[in-house]
Amino acid sequence: MSSIAEKNEQTSVMLVTAHAQGHVNPMLRLGKLFASKGLHVTLATNDLALKNRSTTIGGVHLEYFSDGLPEDADRLNGNIDTFMKSINQFGPINLSALIRSSGRKFACLINNPFVPWVADVAAEFEVPCAMVWIQASTVFHIFNCFYNRLSEFPTENNLDMSVNLPGLQPLHAEDLPSFVLPSNNMFTFDSILKDVFHNLHKYKCVLGNSFMELEKDVITSINDAGVPFWPVGPIVPASIFGKKDVIDDDFMGVNKFKSANVSDCLEWLDKQQPASVVYISFGTLVFSSKDNIESIATGLKISKQPFIWVVKLPENQETHQYEILEEIREQGLIVRWSPQTDVLSHPSVGCFLSHGGWNSLSETITAGVPMIVCPQWTDQPTNAKLVTDVWGIGVKLNKNPGAFFDGEDVARCVEEVLSGPKSKEFRKKGAALKRAAREAGADGGSSDKNIQLFVDSVSSC
Repeated sequence: MSSIAEKNEQTSVMLVTAHAQGHVNPMLRLGKLFASKGLHVTLATNDLALKNRSTTIGGVHLEYFSDGLPEDADRLNGNIDTFMKSINQFGPINLSALIRSSGRKFACLINNPFVPWVADVAAEFEVPCAMVWIQASTVFHIFNCFYNRLSEFPTENNLDMSVNLPGLQPLHAEDLPSFVLPSNNMFTFDSILKDVFHNLHKYKCVLGNSFMELEKDVITSINDAGVPFWPVGPIVPASIFGKKDVIDDDFMGVNKFKSANVSDCLEWLDKQQPASVVYISFGTLVFSSKDNIESIATGLKISKQPFIWVVKLPENQETHQYEILEEIREQGLIVRWSPQTDVLSHPSVGCFLSHGGWNSLSETITAGVPMIVCPQWTDQPTNAKLVTDVWGIGVKLNKNPGAFFDGEDVARCVEEVLSGPKSKEFRKKGAALKRAAREAGADGGSSDKNIQLFVDSVSSC
């Protein structure tokens, strides 16, 4: 074993995140990559499932710190302001106590943007801090320019202005993250992001869940502006590469919506024609509204295409209560949960109708599947711009002033992606990004080199 590898075995790093599935799982997967390079990796989170037990998954040691809220508090669907105030107050104290009690000397603390106070804890222990950016590099670039006033952005008096940033096509209000618009009323998130981008100097580097070949121009612009931004993605489940994913299999409690009938979707897909199925899912935290259900169902009925649809309803509702769903039940498969990466990788899936969250988008790119995006808020409008105008792998649903989108537009988009004049081009470009994504993460690929660069840098501290 080389001297570097021997030293790496003694080098400890700690990743810290608030407990939300879209945050914990990418951090776990990144930790697994670090562990495969020889680092001792700990992931600390406020997941109550870890309170009375410690475990290891994929070489990553899991630890718990209290966010200060009662155990029965609703952290995912409750008052976000209450949660963020509590974790910001009690998280630093309890994380510091956890580090002291561990008996380990950590070479680096690594956080995602939603727990920015970790940088101050790192300073307390006189160790460097790195940040994992779990959204697109493009979104990081936009936020950095906005919060540090490096460029002009829309105002109430000039909402239609064009935003011109290095490495990007001109952007308009409909292409920007919702937090940078005058209409933003999510002040808690705005405060967090302002804190993050005003304090970038506290970080050794930023590790992005992207890859150089996907966002080369914007990543180059970020680095040219003096921010060490190293793309290490796509950070996606191993199952999308046809490998066993120990994180999804072993970390019970992270996936709150998993179904016992995990094989139903795949068995059903096996009976469908290649590239014919519309897969529909809007993430783990978004309940399906009545209007949206009716719009999507109407569009599917018009299109006559087979589908798998993940319909997440509040606990007191069932799909049979929706007459329109009963009308199309024989046309497709309606489920409460699906093995998403297995579904996206199946040859019968022809497109993915999604809100355009970055985790889902990364999985879709790695699977090479064209998209229909219907962005709602936060980074999703920017992701939709990338899908349609930068990468050319899909289309966007039009917004309807009276509702989020309508059924006829759903049908139009399904037809355009599956059989329209540009359908072959969507698939061709999707296949090219799929190859690039896999090459980036493979041994010696651009992202693999950046992971090794980070490991070497913390091991030499």
